[in-house]
Amino acid sequence: MVEESLAASFASEASRIPSPLREAMEYSLMAGGKRVRPVLLLSAGLAVGEEEVGLLPFACAVEYIHTYSLIHDDLPAMDDDDFRRGKPTCHKMFGEGTAILAGDALLTDAFRVMAQSPLARIDPGRAVRAIADIARAAGGGGMAGGQQMDLSAAPGRSTAAEVDEIELRKTAALLASCARTGAILGGGSPTQTGALGEYGTRLGLLFQVTDDILDETGSFEEMGKGIAKDRARGKWTYPVAHGMPASIERASALERAALDAVSTFGAEADPLRELVGMVRNRRK
Repeated sequence: MVEESLAASFASEASRIPSPLREAMEYSLMAGGKRVRPVLLLSAGLAVGEEEVGLLPFACAVEYIHTYSLIHDDLPAMDDDDFRRGKPTCHKMFGEGTAILAGDALLTDAFRVMAQSPLARIDPGRAVRAIADIARAAGGGGMAGGQQMDLSAAPGRSTAAEVDEIELRKTAALLASCARTGAILGGGSPTQTGALGEYGTRLGLLFQVTDDILDETGSFEEMGKGIAKDRARGKWTYPVAHGMPASIERASALERAALDAVSTFGAEADPLRELVGMVRNRRK
């Protein structure tokens, strides 16, 4: 459902986008991946009793934002990665200038997609709350700020607490927002929205700690990108800050915390519970 909606959403504006920007945006957006963020948003909506169809534009929008962040993260000025999901990164295919513009355009178009959604016409107040939450998570106080902290951090100069803050902002902030947004758009109560936001935070931290572990223990075939690069570059990751045994224990604790956050929900939250297991046990 997400894949079809993403393709349709992009196609609706594609004719207005000049080449090669159009190809660069589509190449990155439709390159596959786990689609954790849109699935999380839809699953949170289901947990409070909302059907998925009305939430799909918002689910597509958060994947636009995530894709923009990956394009920029891979640039030589950031992580300087040559591969993403087993394919050459956007700047390797289209050049740095076009890659930067592709990220800029996807980020901006995400907010158009949400603002033009049917739900925004039916309940603009609810839509504005959701859009503001996503914007806060993606901005300087969230994902972008976390990326800056990541650029500035280095073993020997930074504290272990700082790596926790980086992972909270860089990864967990947007995932938490996806869960809250699903609840907001689905008409969830403040208690439900708060619980799902907590779940999203724990899931986001679990995702990043697992990613840090896989960077040290995985293979290119599993990860679809270069491995063991973070430590070689002196990046400040959870295993670097705390050690591998503590990282594995941290992942287990976060898995339990995420499940505890949705313990008051019934079977309607089973997709969220399954998502925790998928993130914890993934190999890519």
